[in-house]
Amino acid sequence: MTVFLCGFMGCGKSTVGKLAAKKMGCAFYDTDDLIVEDQNLSIPDIFAQKGEPYFRQVEARIVRSLCGKQAVVACGGGAMLNPDSAKAAADAGAVIFLDVPFDTCYERICGDSNRPIAASSSREELEERFNNRRDIYLRHSTVQIDCTGSPIEAAELIVSAVKRLK
Repeated sequence: MTVFLCGFMGCGKSTVGKLAAKKMGCAFYDTDDLIVEDQNLSIPDIFAQKGEPYFRQVEARIVRSLCGKQAVVACGGGAMLNPDSAKAAADAGAVIFLDVPFDTCYERICGDSNRPIAASSSREELEERFNNRRDIYLRHSTVQIDCTGSPIEAAELIVSAVKRLK
């Protein structure tokens, strides 16, 4: 089963995903890392040189390429905004929404120059984006997990959720 983690920037998808994959004895992939490798450009450079729509196309292709793998996949914050990617992910296994309050995400992403959307947006703009995306994450996820605890606790919740879905 492929387990796709979704949620806003800074919610802990990569950190928690690595821990969950280790507990489950499967591979871990981060779509942002795979995009950088595929394009041989940093995410800010992809946004600057080719634009966000191009980035989203590559992201969708990467998500589809991971379907069917025995893995935990940390998706970029915008990956599940694409209905086709969300459907492919759900059909391949499970989409788990890591639900974290905006303030926590903001503390983790503010000033991060490797996140073009965060770097170019005000706190208010990011909070509006967070609120808009949260509904989409909820709609496209199989399971919602409250990730306000430690990364280890969140990873254990993911493992439990996956066991229930099998």
